[in-house]
Amino acid sequence: MMHQFGNHGWAMGWGWIIGLILLVVIIWLIARTFNQGKVNQLENKSPLDILKERYAKGEIDKEEFEERKKDLM
Repeated sequence: MMHQFGNHGWAMGWGWIIGLILLVVIIWLIARTFNQGKVNQLENKSPLDILKERYAKGEIDKEEFEERKKDLM
């Protein structure tokens, strides 16, 4: 007696899960590729560069900038 899925067997009932898993893997690979570029940018910065950026953004004031700059030098 034939099942309602015909000759396709389990593939018609569970095959969508494989497609969903492949879609998630592809999205993960794309996201990982874009994030890897950001990590490389951070690795190339010196501590002084990071300190200058924090000062430029206003995260630290001039006094703190100068103190930390002396610590780095």
